[in-house]
Amino acid sequence: MTDEIRPGSIEYWAAQTPDVLACIEGERSLTWQDLNGRANRIAEALHQAGVERGHIVALSMEVRLEWLVIAGALAKLGCSILGVNWRLTDEETRYLLSNSGARVFITDAQDLAVATRAVQFAQVPLAVSIETQGEGFLHWPELFEAPEVARQSLSEASLLIYTSGTTGQPKGVALGTPSADPATMREYYESLDLAGFVEGVRVQLVNMPMHHGSGPNQTWSAIRKGRTLVLQRRFDAEGVLALIQKHGVHHWAGVPTMFKRLAGLPPEVLARYDVSSIRRVSVGAAPVPYALKQWMLSYFGRDTLQETYGSTETGMICTMLPAMQERKPGSSGLPFRHVSIEVRDSLGHPQPVGKVGELWVKTPVTIKHYLNEPALGEDVLDARGFFRTGDVGYLDEDGYLFITDRVKDMIITGGVNVYPAEIEAVLQRHAAVEDVAVIGIPDEDFGEQVLAFCQLKAGRAASEADLLAHCEQHLASHKRPRRIVFVQDLPRNAMGKVLKRELRDPYWTGKERRV
Repeated sequence: MTDEIRPGSIEYWAAQTPDVLACIEGERSLTWQDLNGRANRIAEALHQAGVERGHIVALSMEVRLEWLVIAGALAKLGCSILGVNWRLTDEETRYLLSNSGARVFITDAQDLAVATRAVQFAQVPLAVSIETQGEGFLHWPELFEAPEVARQSLSEASLLIYTSGTTGQPKGVALGTPSADPATMREYYESLDLAGFVEGVRVQLVNMPMHHGSGPNQTWSAIRKGRTLVLQRRFDAEGVLALIQKHGVHHWAGVPTMFKRLAGLPPEVLARYDVSSIRRVSVGAAPVPYALKQWMLSYFGRDTLQETYGSTETGMICTMLPAMQERKPGSSGLPFRHVSIEVRDSLGHPQPVGKVGELWVKTPVTIKHYLNEPALGEDVLDARGFFRTGDVGYLDEDGYLFITDRVKDMIITGGVNVYPAEIEAVLQRHAAVEDVAVIGIPDEDFGEQVLAFCQLKAGRAASEADLLAHCEQHLASHKRPRRIVFVQDLPRNAMGKVLKRELRDPYWTGKERRV
């Protein structure tokens, strides 16, 4: 605890602009003073329950006011937030809780069955339910019985995100962990904030999930600037337009799938809403198809679109500002300050300007290891601190990055990263499956969808419905294959490695590749 008020914190705005709205969600709203007061009370309640500095608190909830209050409380206590996707099965949830060592689990689920099994399996000491009362759970209103004890936050609550590992099990990443000196860190974050700065932006819409790095990072960035946050619990295309018009939203950031849903609305619906308040729309997590980009520019304005490129392991890498769109079409933009990008061939040799190769990136927040895992090997993180992204591309003569493909087999569906190895591991647990290969194929709505090729054991039988039902028991909905294709043999090279490109090519021929 400290008596110093950190500039750009909840406490700072509670002192500077106490009666200004900090956040709006539906018909509910909180001023900065209200938000700080509630965060103080929740912090005290958690402290009385044994929560201490350094503890990990798992949050499984939608985009809502309570998330903001809890995040503010955890910043005051010096705790970390573990973002848990509320769509996960109990098997997936208990793995995250067990592997992370989370001491608290807070959920807004209406049905506590999954949460109860996961909490009991992982032996989490404290469980809190926002909506529903349940055995073994503290109910959210009970926490407000604690007195309001003023606390100041030293920093924003650090964020833990699990990224599905290429070896099957998800791996934890502490986002934003410094790997550089304080001055470099400060200049890096200033570079990120400067790239997102637009004169007069006071109201920001947030509807990216809070178990993804984007939602919390957007939220903290808006708080640092004292902006009013408009929260949408779950994305709804027409709902976005209504919120922009109702609250005069200046900034909204999303993934391409969200904007595609907007573009697919009937013309009369699009014409019904006034979105002229928008000064910046940001898009990331997946490439933007050319036709969609043109629609975004025409609908929101040609000086509004910003694209970003980054990864869970490296943080933000580069950005494509509105002024760059016409000059460098197809580019992912220029690196942020203190970010270095090297293009290398398969042997690790640097490639010249304009030559395609694998992208290695060094940022001030590049991870050195996954949570509770040994240090990364030099095949992933070299001695100079460059991380192997798995993406393929080139740098032009002006330093702009162009991404052309992906070495890793990761699938991006609806802006969410899905790794085939995790799905393959689940399918291989089925008694009838001999071998399996999972790929991403084109999908008009989500960019890519999951497709599984299965080779059955001799003398065993299983239908597509059988295997899809098996996946439903063990995988969250966004990870499940949409189709199963049965094959006699999977194509392999001389070393026995499955040739996934041969599986992918028939589906991608003539299609715009979405990396």
